[in-house]
Amino acid sequence: MALPVRQQVTYWGIAAAVFLLALWALGDVILPFLVGGAIAYFLDPIADRLERAGASRATATATISLVALVIFIILALLIVPMLVRQLGGLVNAAPEIFGRLQGFLSTSFPSLMDNNSVLRETLGAIGQAIQSRGGELAGQVLSSALSVINAIVFVIVVPVVAFYLLLDWDHMVARIDSWLPRDHRDTIRRLAQEIDRVLAGFVRGQVSVCLILGTFYSVALMLAGLTFGLIVGAIAGLITFIPYVGAIVGGTLAVGLALYQFWGDWLSIGIVAAIFAAGQFLEGNIITPRLVGRSVGLHPVWLLFALSAFGTLFGFVGMLVAVPVAAALGVLARFAISQYMQSRLYRGLSDEDGA
Repeated sequence: MALPVRQQVTYWGIAAAVFLLALWALGDVILPFLVGGAIAYFLDPIADRLERAGASRATATATISLVALVIFIILALLIVPMLVRQLGGLVNAAPEIFGRLQGFLSTSFPSLMDNNSVLRETLGAIGQAIQSRGGELAGQVLSSALSVINAIVFVIVVPVVAFYLLLDWDHMVARIDSWLPRDHRDTIRRLAQEIDRVLAGFVRGQVSVCLILGTFYSVALMLAGLTFGLIVGAIAGLITFIPYVGAIVGGTLAVGLALYQFWGDWLSIGIVAAIFAAGQFLEGNIITPRLVGRSVGLHPVWLLFALSAFGTLFGFVGMLVAVPVAAALGVLARFAISQYMQSRLYRGLSDEDGA
């Protein structure tokens, strides 16, 4: 006989409170394990495919780890230094960029850009602020990140945790499945499968979309000759998970920098704009439908709220768990609504009398 609903809510509420308390109290301690678990979850489908191809779990895990190590070395030696250098160059070039914008506006719209114009003062202040505060802000971000994720933990502990979790992933899932309460096993399995579908569709799919589009934008903009093409492509790819925002922000930044660099060369400026138009076409018609699907049940507004709330309450660790928690709460909310729609509270006595 199943427990009364009130007792079930009490037990699940206690479990949720313990989870949130552990997240708040042990944030820095559990951070490498959360990162390692996220990496293992992301790579588990690849390991499953290698197993279906005939490889053992240990061989599949070792192969994936070797490929990931090579990619990490390439990023550490080539891509990251270029990104840092271009970011510094973009910060230092900000006053000149806004100065040219002032000159253009002064020539085209002299009434808006007189000596006492608010717009003129604002543009000048923005450029100076980016140059003076940009380096300081970048340094603070790096220092705060290093204080949370020190180099030793990130380089050694996270890969080790990810390796062992990926190696034993199927065994851990089977063990947790054996612990499920028998009266609710089928319901919990169904909800867990739905949560996994949402996470697989969004996390795995959307991360892949961000990487593909970021790489496309960066390579295409660099081939087009844009000086800061790598950092612009990285920014656009990073925020692609928010519909249209990545393309708007990245496209505006890229076209603005193209106007600054190629002023008068309208063909080069048109090529930069066409790159983002092509990226949007590929994202909306080919990449996102194939990798993410039309609907994964995780609305961007709900995702942004979860990131903001958990980031404020639990810091960087909260941002890491925000997406899984948001997916789980969304699935549970839909389940609760479906249960309500079938309950006597919603249907009332009239439906029963009619039946």
